[in-house]
Amino acid sequence: MTDAIKIDVWSDIACPWCYIGKRNLENGLAAVADDPDAPQVEVTYHSFELSPETPVDFDGDISTFLAEHKGISREQAAQMHERVTGIAAEAGLEYHFDILQHTNTVKAHELLHYAKEQGRQAEMSERLMSAYFTEGKHVGRIDDLVQLAAEVGLDADEARAALESQRYLDAVRADQAQATAYGIQGVPFFVVDGKYGVSGAQPAEAFTQIARQVWAEKQA
Repeated sequence: MTDAIKIDVWSDIACPWCYIGKRNLENGLAAVADDPDAPQVEVTYHSFELSPETPVDFDGDISTFLAEHKGISREQAAQMHERVTGIAAEAGLEYHFDILQHTNTVKAHELLHYAKEQGRQAEMSERLMSAYFTEGKHVGRIDDLVQLAAEVGLDADEARAALESQRYLDAVRADQAQATAYGIQGVPFFVVDGKYGVSGAQPAEAFTQIARQVWAEKQA
């Protein structure tokens, strides 16, 4: 029996291209599900903070943040948002930058590691990104994160204890150290079976192709 293809994904909750890449990966893998010998795939998400210096309660909207940190105007930031919103829509996602609450994401990453231990990482990743990009929810505060954890079936008290104790912070830092070791400087970044690196929010067809290619290689 051929071992499953392992896809390791470095991403950030607050990265618009990461959510697009996530959805394109899912759609690309769905396209091979009906193959006569469908590839078996295991996807694991890893932590990457795009702006670790951001306070939990950022004073301003996302356009203000981009203007301050990228040296662009609010008008340029708005144009960037309009472009990425259109690309997100093509992937089936509805972005609302006007209500987005920019925040520090380290606690969200800690929660993802707790969810992974409980077998709910995929559900938690989807819930966090949807909350941030489409619903305008805060994903930096413990109370808000515990509520989102409960919505995907995790125990609220256990999730709170995990976040308050920083029990999974070392796991977050280990992911970031691995990203540095791989030379990853931007996300999303996909490592396929430990030997192929795929950078950026590639179209669904690209993931379909690489899944079939790697599956064939594993069986050869």
